Amino acid sequence: MSQRSNIRMAIATIATLGVLSLVAEPALAQAANAGQEALSNPYGIDALWNQGDVIARATLVILVLFSAGSWYVLATKLVQSLRLAAQARVARREVFSAETLLAGARLLEAGNTFRYIAETGIAAEQQHRGKVSENIDRNEWVGASLQQAVDDVQARQQEGLAFLGTVGSTAPFVGLFGTVWGIYHALTAIGIAGQASIDKVAGPVGESLIMTAVGLAVAVPAVLGYNWLVRRNKVLIDVTRRFGTDVNRALLGATIAVPADARPARSGASRGAPAST
Repeated sequence: MSQRSNIRMAIATIATLGVLSLVAEPALAQAANAGQEALSNPYGIDALWNQGDVIARATLVILVLFSAGSWYVLATKLVQSLRLAAQARVARREVFSAETLLAGARLLEAGNTFRYIAETGIAAEQQHRGKVSENIDRNEWVGASLQQAVDDVQARQQEGLAFLGTVGSTAPFVGLFGTVWGIYHALTAIGIAGQASIDKVAGPVGESLIMTAVGLAVAVPAVLGYNWLVRRNKVLIDVTRRFGTDVNRALLGATIAVPADARPARSGASRGAPAST
């Protein structure tokens, strides 16, 4: 009995495996065919590069360079604006709370934008002597020097924005050129084949649609980043200009009020006196 039962179990197992193989074989074959079709898709991005001509490849390379350049400019300008905002908070707290304006400027690190503005005003005040003092008013002389310093800061903040504006305005047209070129190839393929079959049209039309999508993907971040940076730079330049005005007032002997929460713990004074010569 035991031997017969073992034989029956073996026969049942073999039959079960046979049924499973019959069921699974078509599914595995279908999956393998699908994977092979995915690898050999003639209408993907790889096909666009491999089958495209020199003009199609050049168009795609230009769009990629536009995208890389715009993201680089966005990243660097973001870091620059964040650094300038942090420097503005520190400058107002340190410069106008020191014993003298020169001492407050030297509390800031070398290369600080607001130290540059303060030292420019101090240098202008020290240069207002002799014939200069006879022909030009002291307030006008120092104010003009501070305005030049603020203009230098504004010029540095605006570097790279022209590139973002150029990318945002031209990338859609570059993508449109790729679209027109792809449609041209589609019409050429139809003319050669003598019939508008899917296999003759799908590739070139797919290329044109990819070019359009890439052009929009490049242009939209550039335009949004440009608008955001212009707005942020306007706010930062206003802060810088107000700091220059306060430096001019301090050089004239005025007392510059510093908010209580911005005063350093080491000093309770809130003043900005002219530098002693």
